[in-house]
Amino acid sequence: MLVYVLNKHGKPLMPCKPSKARKLLKEEKAKVVKKEPFTIQLLYGSSGYKQPITLGVDAGSKTVGLSATTENKELFAAEVELRDDIPKLISQKRQYRRDRRFRKTRYREPRFLNRVHSKNKGWLAPSVEHKIKSHIKLIDLVRHLLPITKIVVEVASFDIQKIKNPNIEGKQYQQGEQLAFWNTREYVLWRDNYTCQHCKGKSKDKRLNVHHIESRQIGGNAPSNLITLCETCHKDYHDGKIKLNFKRGQKFKDATFMGIMRWTLYNRLKTLYPNVHLTYGYITKNTRIQNSLTKTHRIDALCISGHPQAKQLEYYYHIKEVRRHNRQIHKAKILKGGIRKLNQAPYLVHGFRLFDKIRYNGIECFIFGRRSTGYFDIRKVDGTVIHRSAKSNDLILVSKVKTLLWERRENSAFLSPLKW
Repeated sequence: MLVYVLNKHGKPLMPCKPSKARKLLKEEKAKVVKKEPFTIQLLYGSSGYKQPITLGVDAGSKTVGLSATTENKELFAAEVELRDDIPKLISQKRQYRRDRRFRKTRYREPRFLNRVHSKNKGWLAPSVEHKIKSHIKLIDLVRHLLPITKIVVEVASFDIQKIKNPNIEGKQYQQGEQLAFWNTREYVLWRDNYTCQHCKGKSKDKRLNVHHIESRQIGGNAPSNLITLCETCHKDYHDGKIKLNFKRGQKFKDATFMGIMRWTLYNRLKTLYPNVHLTYGYITKNTRIQNSLTKTHRIDALCISGHPQAKQLEYYYHIKEVRRHNRQIHKAKILKGGIRKLNQAPYLVHGFRLFDKIRYNGIECFIFGRRSTGYFDIRKVDGTVIHRSAKSNDLILVSKVKTLLWERRENSAFLSPLKW
């Protein structure tokens, strides 16, 4: 395991072996500043010898791969799970806001010309903006551990129109399936021949609704997620009297995200750091195949760094991004007597917070649920249950909760007899 080293002023130096770190700590020439990943800071002046280090970033909408390498050796490897609950939370916040305004200011007229995206040029959806900022935060994190000299980011380029129509070219890109329709609803009604897709007009109900196959939170307002139903069938479905057997069309959510964030991420990185470069997925794939490497996000990041033959670490970090705070004050459901129950739990429950890293019977894991009785639900980062009801007295605090949950895992390449 490598130990990351900072100089007296907090600037990163080349990492060292644990034996050297123990010697420095024993002689009181260094202090521990971080446990995950283990980082020490020198207490005396040292410029240190530095080598060129390239950070490869496999950008993604769900998982990010990171690999920092010299020409011969890998110094850091990680796979990061990004949050995917932003659209749901934004939708929930919108509903709470509308309910509050209806309760308190029913006379307030709806406003439609004060949208954020109409005021701010370059505005991005909160889910996309959050993921771009997460990428930058992770790159900054590695730069605080190692003296990175070059950053290479792979941002795959998707042509969604080409996926839908392989023969598309020229002006056809501006003539999509909704051309000449006022809005999506009008297009869906025309596509379905103004006929209920469940009863095929047998109900004789001429009132038509456009129904979301998947909820709007999950599936959005894409035509592939919409179907025409008559008022009768639509009401019967929501009353639980009938079931619908429709499946939505192909999703392009991740591809759309990558298309939106491609240049935004690259341009922001260029303004923040020197020596930033861009690469594409087909180059990474070719490099991986030529060097007979397995397909994982961290291996892709290794190839992106330009040193696919660098000696890999025997471990890597699996990191999960979580939500630390819930600022909702009250529960949405109002109790008898108009009582609004508090939503927030106490800051500390028996001395622990949600997602604190703890040790239980020699196993390092995280607190996923707290009870006032002192019995906690503890699990690994991937959700593997260690104990559903572990007593708080049996838990040893390893580190306080942070936005990123760290877990060190063995590199499967060193466990496979076929490769090594």
